[in-house]
Amino acid sequence: MSPVIVTTKTAENETLIIQRPTSGLSLQGSIRIPGDKSISHRALMLGAIASGETTIEGLLLGEDPRSTAKCFSLMGAQISELNTELVRIQGFGSNSLQEPVDILDAGNSGTTMRLMMGILASHADRFFTVTGDSSLRSRPMSRVVKPLLQMGAQIWGRQNNSLAPLAILGQQLKPIHYHSPIASAQVKSCILLAGLMAQGETTVTEPALSRDHSERMLQAFGAKISVDPDTCSVTVTGPAKLHGQQVIVPGDISSAAFWLVAAAIIPGSELTVENVGVNPTRTGILEALEMMGVDFQLQNQRIVAGEPVADIFVRNSPQMKGCNLAGDIIPRLIDEIPILAVAAVFAQGTTVIRDAAELRVKESDRLAVMATQLNRMGAKVTELPDGLEITGGTVLTGTDVDSYTDHRIAMSLAIAALSATGITSIHRAEAASISYPNFIATLQEVCRD
Repeated sequence: MSPVIVTTKTAENETLIIQRPTSGLSLQGSIRIPGDKSISHRALMLGAIASGETTIEGLLLGEDPRSTAKCFSLMGAQISELNTELVRIQGFGSNSLQEPVDILDAGNSGTTMRLMMGILASHADRFFTVTGDSSLRSRPMSRVVKPLLQMGAQIWGRQNNSLAPLAILGQQLKPIHYHSPIASAQVKSCILLAGLMAQGETTVTEPALSRDHSERMLQAFGAKISVDPDTCSVTVTGPAKLHGQQVIVPGDISSAAFWLVAAAIIPGSELTVENVGVNPTRTGILEALEMMGVDFQLQNQRIVAGEPVADIFVRNSPQMKGCNLAGDIIPRLIDEIPILAVAAVFAQGTTVIRDAAELRVKESDRLAVMATQLNRMGAKVTELPDGLEITGGTVLTGTDVDSYTDHRIAMSLAIAALSATGITSIHRAEAASISYPNFIATLQEVCRD
């Protein structure tokens, strides 16, 4: 029999119930995953501030990109109905956004809020107020407010301008060279977007290179971008004139990661995940799985709209082993650490993850939540100040767990539940729709007895 996968709903939330059949199961077939969330956000934003028409194929239809589209629509951008086939945006050029008559609500999306702030701060003499849900209102915004203030922005917010809601009065910004204390694509992108309308060169230097989707897309839209990998620096020259482009969004490797791990840990599995973006700044997950001894292959490698893409074939890997993950690889797999923690439970030996304190200020404290929830299922996970220590080879038992309204936690626990005995109930599982609207349907599709 196939696994029992049931969702129950109340007025407040949704519970996902998973029971592995006693006869076992495997994952088989080929699947396509949703479009890359990072690229989807950036395509919507740049299309809104570029002159002419931008078309987007393969847009992620999750809640986060919808928040981005709604915000920019409130500022006058003409965005067609969102769908995966084709989205059209009619932009009006730089400095073109209108002062909105309402508050801009970023929902649960830190990418929407932080990147958008760089654009808003550069729209002189226009006033904006941005907010988000309860989770986003507790996440640190000082990391982008500080450099924007150095550029001459005027921003006001709670707790000394560190928390939303935030009010922004746009200014003519000046270029800066900002040395970011953390490797963060959101911080880097915010500053680069602000620098689009500053006179001169705006540079961001990071302790390690973060994902480079903004640099690639800004260059495609016509901005002058230079990258110095030796110093982990990126420079944009302003003022820049952006022109509408055709954007094809590849599948999100962060979404692919759930299936790569699931196939690796479930006996008899052979699965192909098609059309996955394999941008080198995002493939830390593949390097980590290789270190753990997972059997996978990149097939049909190609370039699509400037982004490297491949199909990934993965099969069950019973000889997985623990590994150490720290340093420069962490920014390239930061979003995949929750599902890597699940993989580590099924690996022999100990896996140690360090330098990942950034996970404490995501949609949830992902280090604390993954440690407590996996331990509830019988794992041996020790929470470290900046990471996790996981002793592999334990047997998981189904129980009640909670996503804490974090999409990556919800999906990671669902994959863990596939290999647990008994019944697992994942509360607030609706969070998965933020980045993967059809996750549960795909789960049912690929499971075979």
